[in-house]
Amino acid sequence: MNNTGVSAREVEVVVVGAGQAGLAAAYHLRRTGFEPERDFVVLDHAPHPGGAWQFRWPSLTYGKVHGMHSLPGMDLTDADPDRPSSEVISTYFAAYERAFDLRVQRPVDVRTVREGTGGRLLVEAGDRTWSTRALINATGTWDRPFWPRYPGQETFRGRQLHTARYPGPEWFAGRRVVVVGGGASGTQHLMEIAAHAAGTTWVTRRPPVFREGPFTEEFGRAAVALVEERVRQGLPPRSVVSVTGLPLNDAIRQALAGGVLDRRPMFDRITPDGVEWADGTRVDADVILWATGFRAAIDHLAPLRLRERGGGIRVEGTRAVADPRVHLVGYGPSASTIGANRAGRAAVRDIRQLLANAPVAV
Repeated sequence: MNNTGVSAREVEVVVVGAGQAGLAAAYHLRRTGFEPERDFVVLDHAPHPGGAWQFRWPSLTYGKVHGMHSLPGMDLTDADPDRPSSEVISTYFAAYERAFDLRVQRPVDVRTVREGTGGRLLVEAGDRTWSTRALINATGTWDRPFWPRYPGQETFRGRQLHTARYPGPEWFAGRRVVVVGGGASGTQHLMEIAAHAAGTTWVTRRPPVFREGPFTEEFGRAAVALVEERVRQGLPPRSVVSVTGLPLNDAIRQALAGGVLDRRPMFDRITPDGVEWADGTRVDADVILWATGFRAAIDHLAPLRLRERGGGIRVEGTRAVADPRVHLVGYGPSASTIGANRAGRAAVRDIRQLLANAPVAV
């Protein structure tokens, strides 16, 4: 029973999250003989299929998505590049769940994973509990937008928004906008907003790095290796794009030439009317848009005490070093669509070995 006195449902594996990584893991569980609902369950807190994609802004069309990789066993084909990516990918994920009979349970908001009895873990979601021998955590980052703190932030009289709630470019019509962040989202927002806003200012902590030439497999492997080294050390993961830089395509070149991507260093404080630098330079603003990324949504794992002193979870492959029953997919080096697919397969392989060798509690 859980701490509310409700009996726990016993399964071999619980998958938390039904985005790219969670569905890939569920596919490999199914393919290697695990039966959904009998041997494993997939729990997803989102209202519909689509993972975090279902929450993306309408102006992010499928044609603007960088490197969307198909899920294992079923290609995403003939997608309309002008259709919102939220619609394209949600439709694809829904078809995938049906095709492989994954029986995702939603909405289920997992609040806590803690130690159970007999070597099992208890996965708790309100008045529902699952007792499992292994956990595949695929919760991603979308639910933990990162909001930096700056002096004077609470005095700002305008609006502060995060990428997670980006309303689309038309909303910014006639407004003076400061965009914070040097990643792909920040540059995409700027290029969209510039045509509607009264003015835009771009600020980043570090000068952005624009990468010429193709994204080769060798370059990709080297970038992933750098991210992997951080999680191996128990440090919070950085995004792969923070290592690779931004691709210098025609749209970026045009925005650079037109002054839209004229980057300034990070401001020092926020004023009621805008932002200010230490030398006294000021920019008036109606909106500050924080395109400052996300952090791993892993607070529900806190009772297991997996975090290292560096603040992250130390991971070898997908396995949490502190607890071999726990695998993190879509975390750190696997936080890309192709990386998530590979991580799902690797996690299932390790879990099969774990369950085969572990004694079954009586």
